[in-house]
Amino acid sequence: MPGPKDLDPSSSPRALLGAELRHAREKAGLSQEELGLRLFVSGSFIGQLEAGTRRMQREYARLLDEVLGTDDFFQRNCGAAAKSRYPEHFAEAAEAEALATEIRQYAPMLIPGLLQTPAYARAVNRAYAPTASKEIIDEWVDGRMERTRLLDDPTKPLLWVVLDEAVVRRETGGRAVMTEALRHVAALVRRSRVIVQVLPFSAGAHKAMEGSMRLMDFEDAPPLVYFEGPSTGRLEDDPATVAQLRYTFELLTASALSPQKSLALIEAVAQDYAHEDLP
Repeated sequence: MPGPKDLDPSSSPRALLGAELRHAREKAGLSQEELGLRLFVSGSFIGQLEAGTRRMQREYARLLDEVLGTDDFFQRNCGAAAKSRYPEHFAEAAEAEALATEIRQYAPMLIPGLLQTPAYARAVNRAYAPTASKEIIDEWVDGRMERTRLLDDPTKPLLWVVLDEAVVRRETGGRAVMTEALRHVAALVRRSRVIVQVLPFSAGAHKAMEGSMRLMDFEDAPPLVYFEGPSTGRLEDDPATVAQLRYTFELLTASALSPQKSLALIEAVAQDYAHEDLP
């Protein structure tokens, strides 16, 4: 597997930990696979820690200090690297997302966070937490909008999304919110910033009916897949699992409408929402 790139230790606590971990591992004369064996994890997991695509948990920090003889360096610093404005179950995935070169996502229920408008994000978060204060909702929306800045770069990351038709048809936040949200997605497509396909109801049963998934590829680290459910989430790096989910995504794209027909559907539904006199 490719070696990790040189990281700027001043860029973030996680970059510092990654650079220091690589330095300590190489000083100890261990490969990523050898160090992984001592921690009961894969060599690719060590590579992801070094590349900054995985968060260093306290239990691993303790073991690294013991195995590499680094006193309590990793234990003292993993707390700073773990701070995040995102919910605990999603924080690691959001941080990995920011480093990904390619993201492929199937969304069965809602517009993915990277494609959301503030109003749509507010409606979704209010539905998630109907009793939360306005300040809390504002904080969550700000965090989600911060994630969308990934798309400010004209080419990176590659983002390819398959939306279930239910995403387009489910009126979230009202007609005006849906009009804006769908037109925003269409605008990103027309700028050639994202690839979006709609999986129509007419496609019938399909391989991803059990839930959403997000595949992430990186320049210098193994790929990851993220599974998400109500207030839960899990990152997986098992090569067999990642390969199986990549195959699933390919099947979805084969069953979905073409990008051109998907864009036409999205814009047509947005137009329907814009006319309040339509049912």
